[in-house]
Amino acid sequence: MKAKVTAVNMNDLILVSTDDHIIEPPNMFDGRLPAKYADRAPRVVGDSKIGFNWVFDGAKASQLALAATAGRGVGGKAQQYHEEPKSFAEIRPGTYDVHERVKDMDANGVLGSLNFPSFPRFSGALFAQVGQKDSDLALAVVRAYNDWHIDEWCGSYPERFIPCALGPIWDVNLMAAEMRRVAAKGVHAVAFSMNPFGLGFPSLHDSYWDPFWETCEENQIVVCMHIGSGAAMIQTSPDAPMLTRVTCSGINIYPTAADLIWSPMMNKFPNLTFALSEGGIGWVPYFLERADFTYKHHVADIEEHPFYGETPSQRFNRRIVTCFIDDAHGVENLHLMNVENVTWECDYPHPDSTWPYTPEEAWPYLQRVNNDEIV
Repeated sequence: MKAKVTAVNMNDLILVSTDDHIIEPPNMFDGRLPAKYADRAPRVVGDSKIGFNWVFDGAKASQLALAATAGRGVGGKAQQYHEEPKSFAEIRPGTYDVHERVKDMDANGVLGSLNFPSFPRFSGALFAQVGQKDSDLALAVVRAYNDWHIDEWCGSYPERFIPCALGPIWDVNLMAAEMRRVAAKGVHAVAFSMNPFGLGFPSLHDSYWDPFWETCEENQIVVCMHIGSGAAMIQTSPDAPMLTRVTCSGINIYPTAADLIWSPMMNKFPNLTFALSEGGIGWVPYFLERADFTYKHHVADIEEHPFYGETPSQRFNRRIVTCFIDDAHGVENLHLMNVENVTWECDYPHPDSTWPYTPEEAWPYLQRVNNDEIV
C-alpha cells in the first residue's frame, strides 16, 4: 500500500542532476601534458564547410558536440533539432564554458550536477583505442583529462559539481592506480562501460576487473555506467528511423542490470555501488520481479550464484542507483523500489533533457511524491 502523500511545493524543489554532459573546449589540454606528448594531444580539426571534430593520434571522435541540442529549439520547450552540431558556434556556451553552465543550471533550478564526457565517449573508449597502441601517451591524456575535469571544471564551482573521473580502461592495473590518484583529489565517481565486453575487453563477470572493483570499494567510488558506453545501442534494422532507437534508449541498460546482479564480483566486493545512468526507472519494478522469479525457479543454476541471504531484488535495491529524466510511471511506482537509490538527471544539453523547464514539467507527477521520499 502506498503511503499517504504530502506534496512539496514546486518552488521549493532543489534539483541535483546525476547525469549531464560536457562538450569539451578545444583548449582543455593546453599546458596539461608532458612536453614530449604536447604535439600529440587530442585536438579539434576541420573547417566551416565540413565541420569540426576531435582527433587523437589517428582516432576520431564520433561527433564534435554529441547531441548538444539545448537551446536550438523552435518556439519553446520540447522542440529541439536533433541534427548534430558541427561547430562550437552552433551550441550554447553553457555546454563548454563552466561559468555559462552554472547560469544554465540556475535557469533550470539545478543546484548540483555530475558531468559525463563527450568526445572521449562515455567511458573513455576513444582514449582506449590509442591506449592499446601507446599506453603511456593515452594514460597521460586520461590523467590530463581528469585533472582538467576535477580542477578546472568542477573546481571552479566545487559546491555545484560532482567530479566524475575516467579510467584507462585498456589496463586494469592502470585503472586501479588512477582511481587511487583521483580519490586523493576528492573524487567519488568514475565513468565505466555498461558492457566492457562490447568494447573488446573482459566482461563484467570476469575476475580481470577485480583490482579496479577493489580500489573503487576501498575509496567509496561509485561506478557510473551510462547508456551507450558499451556495445552499440539497440537498432532493430538499418532502415528503422532514429525515433525507434531513441524510444528504446532506456532499456539498453536492462541487460547491464542483469549482468550486475548475477556477477560474482557482487559477492567479492559487498560494498561496491553502481549507478545506471540515463536508463530511467519505469522498467525497474518488472526487472526486480523477473529477477526474483528467476532466482526461485532456476534452482540448479542458482547454486553457482550464491546470494548469501538476500534476493536479487534486495541486492539491486541495496547496491544499484538509478536515475530518471521524465518518468511519471516510474515515479508513480517508487514504492516498489528503494527510493533512496533513485535519483534525478537533467541530461543537459541532450535532446531528452527538460532544460530549462524541469520544475514545471516534473511537477505534475512529483507533486504526488511524499516529502520523506525527496532528499
